[in-house]
Amino acid sequence: MQYVQQYVLAKYPEYCNGLVEEGDKIDLYTLCLTDESSANGKEKSPRRESSSPSFRSSNSELGKILLEPSRLLDILTKKTSYQGNFISIPEIQVRNRALQQCGVSEEEYLVVFRVTLKEAMMMIGECYPFFRGNYYMTILGEDYDCIREFVSFKDSKVIAAPESWLDLRIKGSQLSQYFRRKSKHSPKGLFAYPAYVEETRYSMHWISEAHRNSWHVLLDASGLDAGKERFALALHRPDFVLCTVDNTHAQPSKITCLLVRKQSFETAASSAN
Repeated sequence: MQYVQQYVLAKYPEYCNGLVEEGDKIDLYTLCLTDESSANGKEKSPRRESSSPSFRSSNSELGKILLEPSRLLDILTKKTSYQGNFISIPEIQVRNRALQQCGVSEEEYLVVFRVTLKEAMMMIGECYPFFRGNYYMTILGEDYDCIREFVSFKDSKVIAAPESWLDLRIKGSQLSQYFRRKSKHSPKGLFAYPAYVEETRYSMHWISEAHRNSWHVLLDASGLDAGKERFALALHRPDFVLCTVDNTHAQPSKITCLLVRKQSFETAASSAN
């Protein structure tokens, strides 16, 4: 078993340095079989795609895309401008708590505050450039996933995947197959999934695999117990992150935060520079 662990960690660096959360159960033997079958030509491994210039690392850079005109784009443009540096102390404190909770830095992410989770998701649906030919693959609950409405309106396609696909064993192979679907568009679309559901914490591995196969990722971390648990997202870098932080100043008691990765999207201000 020690040999198998050393072999997998050597072949798949994303499983070391704390990338696999404690409690995640990885079927190392299945991973080895998948890699061996790829070598025999039976299945193309996502790791082999890293030789392409578009897939230089486990956190592949898809290149910046321009968000569609929306409230979110206006806010991000202001935040990246000189005037956006002047913010209140309470806003700085909440922003820092959100970044610390997700384990990322302000150099990499911009933080936008919303009252509700639904409002934050509507902003993503408005701004993300869905079009005929790309996809929105979601494992979020249909009862609050309002992004689907925007996808249909923009003639894109919704792929509603079951939560069981987040299993790292056999069921997860279905999700991997969808990631590797051929498409003439890059990025292929947006993949959204929950990080935490009913005491089940799902692996961050899916962020790296989605990036390797030219997908943007929305991670819903709002199920995390604010102030008590943290994520280590610095090595995964999802493109959007939803989380909540405690509000110690006034009502409401919790603030919904939308984290947007700077390296994934262009704003009017950043493109002008």
